[in-house]
Amino acid sequence: MGEGGLPCSRNCTDVHTQGARERQTVTEGSKASTQKRDKIKDSKIIFVVGGPGSGKGTQCEKIVAKYGYTHLSSGDLLRAEVASGSDRGKQLQAIMEKGELVPLDTVLDMIKDAMIAKADVSKGFLIDGYPREVKQGEEFEKKIGKPCLLLYVDAKAETMVKRLLKRGETSGRSDDNEETIKKRLDLYYKATEPVIAFYESRGIVRKVDSELPVDDVFAQVSKAIDAL
Repeated sequence: MGEGGLPCSRNCTDVHTQGARERQTVTEGSKASTQKRDKIKDSKIIFVVGGPGSGKGTQCEKIVAKYGYTHLSSGDLLRAEVASGSDRGKQLQAIMEKGELVPLDTVLDMIKDAMIAKADVSKGFLIDGYPREVKQGEEFEKKIGKPCLLLYVDAKAETMVKRLLKRGETSGRSDDNEETIKKRLDLYYKATEPVIAFYESRGIVRKVDSELPVDDVFAQVSKAIDAL
């Protein structure tokens, strides 16, 4: 029946049917989203830690190729969001231009969105460059899920300096000079040592020696992942 008890026209019936379909679509979409959130919570999550020039980027590429994991770098996600020109990207750009830190919740939301987008096709996730402090790791676990491994790609400070100076010969990056590199390494050690200690207490840290040739390093990495 329509308004005032009058019989519904065909158009009215069509509207009711369309409304029901839209509600069903929303419900199905919400259900699918919940399933994906549950899926990433139960998926294999590996935190990858290593200083600039440690070779962790190369090892991540090899893990992706062999194991089908998705490699997510918090820095790359931020840069991509800014480049997209989205509302969130504009807000992030304004924050970074002021030299301020991007809010932790924003970074976590971006990582979570990226993980959900790959939930159906990924065998696991490599979270690169995150967490940078213990609090970030704790918030990650509350919002997303627990890591099953912290992969620590370790090289001596002098080795990382040499590698970055070598890269600087061709990279054109202004921060690939010795003074800046040493500052970056100092910041890295101060930030990372408490994080590594925190996850060592849980027994999930696997340290690999990246002073070795690339394939030998990956043999250590593979052993750690195969044991999961």
